Amino acid sequence: MDKLKGYFTPIDRRFFSQIQNLESTQLGLQIDFHKSDHFPNLQQKKIVLFSVQEYEGSKNNTDNTYELRSALYKLHHEKSLDMADLGYINIMPTRKESFSVIEDVCCMLIKNNLLPIIIGGGNDISYAIYKSYSRMKRFITLTAVDNQFDLGLDNDLISSNSYMSKIIQYKPSYLFHYVNLAYQSYLVSPKAVQLLTDLGFESVRLGDVRADISSVEPIMRNTDFLSFDLSAIKHSCFAANVYSSPNGLDGEDACKIMRYAGVSDKVSCLAFFEYNQELDSFNQSALLLSQMIWYFLDGYSIRKNELNPDLKNCLKYTVPFEDGKNEIVFYKSKISGRWWMGVPFINKNNNKPENYFVACSYYDYEIAKKGDIPDRWIKTYNKFI
Repeated sequence: MDKLKGYFTPIDRRFFSQIQNLESTQLGLQIDFHKSDHFPNLQQKKIVLFSVQEYEGSKNNTDNTYELRSALYKLHHEKSLDMADLGYINIMPTRKESFSVIEDVCCMLIKNNLLPIIIGGGNDISYAIYKSYSRMKRFITLTAVDNQFDLGLDNDLISSNSYMSKIIQYKPSYLFHYVNLAYQSYLVSPKAVQLLTDLGFESVRLGDVRADISSVEPIMRNTDFLSFDLSAIKHSCFAANVYSSPNGLDGEDACKIMRYAGVSDKVSCLAFFEYNQELDSFNQSALLLSQMIWYFLDGYSIRKNELNPDLKNCLKYTVPFEDGKNEIVFYKSKISGRWWMGVPFINKNNNKPENYFVACSYYDYEIAKKGDIPDRWIKTYNKFI
């Protein structure tokens, strides 16, 4: 952990003039900042924030995150957060070297149970973050809030619109599951939708997200790495992005998603991409992004430590299949009211049957009672075959 300091440039002193005279409940007085004469003691922290100004694979390009930080650190929160701002990750002479640094940093932080909040940069930085999990040999669920799939073509260089195919093709694969959240059908080939389905992955249309935002909650509880392409938010709510579109999530949707992500005990890395301060004429995008981060932090502050269900504190519901030989077992927490499904598999280490717990909703239980197998259960079961 001591070598982390060498990876970062401290926050410019000019920034601190923007957050003077703060009250004790404002985030700026609760955060430990990386300054020219001080590096935070990370042994006492749980969350770290930093910027990655790497845009080679993106048309968004800005070196200015002053307004975002200023907006964020003026927000109030009643609970003191164990959080540090490490400043700016050092960009190296070559892109490959920069991605290697990002991978190193994320690996060190996540290994030490520190949750990184990353402000990008191009969306393709997700590839470097994914490789940090791969290096640790951790199977993960990656959820991308994005209006497109970013699969690109096989021969494309890695960029903000092709990085996901590189993750899917990376060997050895530690991608247990992938979810695209809030894609817009007219921006995505039906063949790409079918490809994700054939791979056992999941895609949720923008309309479905907006029709029932609560459906995002179990998705977030199953997520390890959440990648948020700010292009998924419509232009009228988030103009600081050259890829923005007339349609998309609104500010309230985005904040609700972040709240669900914060409450999730499984999310261990959060990254925002394609923020361009140069296009933020009235700093409204900075304000929205700061509020999204606030909602994540607020959710994080009330986590229940329910990574998996505590079976002693759960109500158990068994739904038999029509064949009468098999069943789906549901668990509802008496503490939080949240639901899980047990998916049986054979542990290859001891050749014994076990349950893999998948976060779900009451709606999944209702589907099972009607005689249908929830799609989330089927996708998970097939991964163990």
